[in-house]
Amino acid sequence: MQFKLIMAFVKPNITDTVVDAMKEAGATGATIIPARGTGMHEAKSFFGLTIEDQTEIIVFLVEEHVVENLMSVVRLAGKFDQPGTGIAMVLPIEHIAGLES
Repeated sequence: MQFKLIMAFVKPNITDTVVDAMKEAGATGATIIPARGTGMHEAKSFFGLTIEDQTEIIVFLVEEHVVENLMSVVRLAGKFDQPGTGIAMVLPIEHIAGLES
């Protein structure tokens, strides 16, 4: 069985929406990692203090044959057609341990 890793970088206010949509579409679970980042838009400052955008990274380990469908779900649920909402990508998995049970 071949696996892929779908990673979605989203704002915390839409994390639950993305995870719920993915589970409804067949994903069996997710790992959510809090993060912060800088990107195309510079961080805003308030009285000289930088306010960095909070981000959450949602990681889904999925079987290869469902990737296309789940990426469509991520795009829609994450509203990635709107600027500044996030990005999603698929990474190959070469070796895996821990799924034996």
